[in-house]
Formats: sequence, structure tokens, C-alpha cells
Amino acid sequence: MHPDLPQPLPDILGKNLSVIFCGINPGSTAATAGHHFVSGSNRFWRTLHLAGFTPHRILPQNDREILDYGCGLTTVVDRPTTSASELARHEFRDASVALERKIRRYAPRHLAFLGKMAYSALSGSRTIPWGPQQATFGDAAVWVLPNPSGLNRAFTLDQLVLAYRQLRLAAEPE
Repeated sequence: MHPDLPQPLPDILGKNLSVIFCGINPGSTAATAGHHFVSGSNRFWRTLHLAGFTPHRILPQNDREILDYGCGLTTVVDRPTTSASELARHEFRDASVALERKIRRYAPRHLAFLGKMAYSALSGSRTIPWGPQQATFGDAAVWVLPNPSGLNRAFTLDQLVLAYRQLRLAAEPE
């Protein structure tokens, strides 16, 4: 990797989590800071709290705290970019085997893709519904949730919270 470019953002994973949230790739700001969803315009931490995954809003610099609530974080492609549109389709295909291996290794019950773009590239399907999917990935139940990026204005905060809350309810132990 070029020395002037941010290093990949480390995953925050543990064995047998309830949910692993899977972003498209790290934003360059997050990779430079060394923490997930660090941009002030990203709604991930607020959404996660309001959906009931955490009892308080986790600050990005405390992102490892997410493990305390049975959740983890990873990305499909580890190359940081300013915008996910900078990624080539082949980068998703190239990353799919390693991601599936990672998911099998950590064995979460649910894998939540943040946005349709990455899951569409991995599954080869252009038509992806929101919410739970029919297929599994690495033996985890797959969900597709709206991307909480501040650039994604197609979803309000309330719509994000509703979608994430549906996953939280499905992921609760019976």
C-alpha cells in the first residue's frame, strides 16, 4: 500500500456474535482515524442505539465497545476510499472468498450488509430486497440494511432505525 494512503481499517470481531455489520469498504476518514463510522455525518452509531442494539450511543473512538453488545464490524473490501463509487466491481468478487471464510470462522448468527451494492456484487443478483434474504453467507443469515452514510439521503433517520430494529428483533435469542 502507498505510504500516503490510509491503512485498512481493522475488523472488530469475536466468535459467535449475534450480528456482524458489514460495510462496503472503509471511508478514508475512518481508516485515517482508525475507527469505524467516524464521520460526523454517518448515522450508524446513532441508528444502532435508537434501534436498541446498544443502551447508549457509542462514540466512534470507542467502536470496540460494540462487542459488548454481541455485534461486530467488518467490510467487504478493505481498501479505503473517499467514496464507495471508487471501487471496481471486481474488488467485490475478489474479496468474496476471504469474507466468506471470515464469516465461517467467526460464526455470527446474522450478517447485515449495509447497503445493496456489496451484497448485489457478491450474490450476482441485481434485484435485492431490503431486510432478510433467502440465502445465507458463510452459514450466517443475511440481512440487507440501508447504508447509514450521510451521503445516503434516500433514508431518513427514522427509516434507518425501523430497518435496523427489525434485525435486532430477529436477532434476539428465543
